[in-house]
Amino acid sequence: MKFLIFAFFGGAHLLSLCSGKAIYKNGISKRTFQEIKEEIASYGDVAKAIINLAVYGKAQNRSYERLALLVDTVGPRLSGSKNLEKAIQIMYQNLQQDGLENVHLEPVRIPHWERGEESAVMLEPRIHKIAILGLGSSIGTPPEGITAEVLVVTSFDELQRRASEARGKIVVYNQPYINYSRTVQYRTQGAVEAAKVGALASLIRSVASLSIYSPHTGIQEYQDGVPEIPTACITVEDAEMMSRMASRGIKIVIQLKMGAKTYPDTDSFNTVAEITGSKYPEQVVLVSGHLDSWDVGQGAMDDGGGAFISWEALSLIKDLGLRPKRTLRLVLWTAEEQGGVGAFQYYQLHKVNISNYSLVMESDTGTFLPTGLQFTGSEKARAIMEEVMSLLQPLNITQVLSHGEGTDINFWIQAGVPGASLLDDLYKYFFFHHSHGDTMTVMDPKQMNVAAAVWAVVSYVVADMEEMLPRS
Repeated sequence: MKFLIFAFFGGAHLLSLCSGKAIYKNGISKRTFQEIKEEIASYGDVAKAIINLAVYGKAQNRSYERLALLVDTVGPRLSGSKNLEKAIQIMYQNLQQDGLENVHLEPVRIPHWERGEESAVMLEPRIHKIAILGLGSSIGTPPEGITAEVLVVTSFDELQRRASEARGKIVVYNQPYINYSRTVQYRTQGAVEAAKVGALASLIRSVASLSIYSPHTGIQEYQDGVPEIPTACITVEDAEMMSRMASRGIKIVIQLKMGAKTYPDTDSFNTVAEITGSKYPEQVVLVSGHLDSWDVGQGAMDDGGGAFISWEALSLIKDLGLRPKRTLRLVLWTAEEQGGVGAFQYYQLHKVNISNYSLVMESDTGTFLPTGLQFTGSEKARAIMEEVMSLLQPLNITQVLSHGEGTDINFWIQAGVPGASLLDDLYKYFFFHHSHGDTMTVMDPKQMNVAAAVWAVVSYVVADMEEMLPRS
């Protein structure tokens, strides 16, 4: 990627460049789209200054260094863990020290599950230790484990066709990886479908686009009225090996031991900081990522990167002396990995003010080099976002794609609030997702700089425009 370097503009000058005007009659905007385009175009020098500071200036590599310090100090941050609560307290102090406003913690209740000791060994046709990671919310096995013959299937349809063979066995899923959204159903529903046909446990081929003998964990869901059975993910390599063995008619026997246990829900917090709006402080542009992670690796990519470029967006805007018309609110969610638990409670608390939310943003698919912005909203709002993204031409990142989403912001989007998410290399993302490989080694400081610049420009301009984004 080739970048252009721009001169730095002082904060006071920048503020004078970005005042928009609006023509109202009876509270309804009478502005033409051309007038809106001209307003957005007036932010060109502001956008260049943000890019310059983030990518080439004093703030370059800052989000990377901040993230490295946290994850090296605290490590992974599973819902309900002491590590997560330590990270929340550190971030609370960090945001205060950064000079952001209205820094506070909003209490929520979150799940507490621990995997305990776990192992799997293939006993027949040969001894082979299988790498596993128990899936979130799974029950454990009896202390002596479960020793049973294996049934290997490649789909739920095959499982149904061979249902009579499944009773009393361990079902191994060797489903092909198509894409995450289609393949993840085997992780979330695999145990339930196996239990329905009488299986004792299930082992799921990791939902990953590439494997170097790496199991990938994640949440799974039980279903009322269906027996709960232990479930874990295994590597792509072991799933394929057992599939080949089974195709030759070879009997496979596995001993599975899992010490997983669910404890009562515990206290946690969503972490909030703001730059208060100068003209419409009650109106909000929300910028976010989640602070929790799984209990393997460091949670650097998922979602340390997204959380820290969201913090960086506010830092960049503050450092340039900018104060948008509406409030820019940073939220670092807790317990996203358990299904957006913290975010749902935030939505329940704040939805009374839903008409004041102009845009909700979440970065939770990596902070590699961005390819564009995913957006969900009205056609009028999309046209405005396309103009906003044109300000990022200096970085050659101007695409506005469909399906803006995120586990933590979907509550708002489904209620009609425009939503945006950062899009980058998803294929690479799922190399490391929910695995021991999610560490700072995955992160690239220069790519994080660019991601932060995109995030800051979009959030600032939408927060500072004279009017909120139009809804359907």
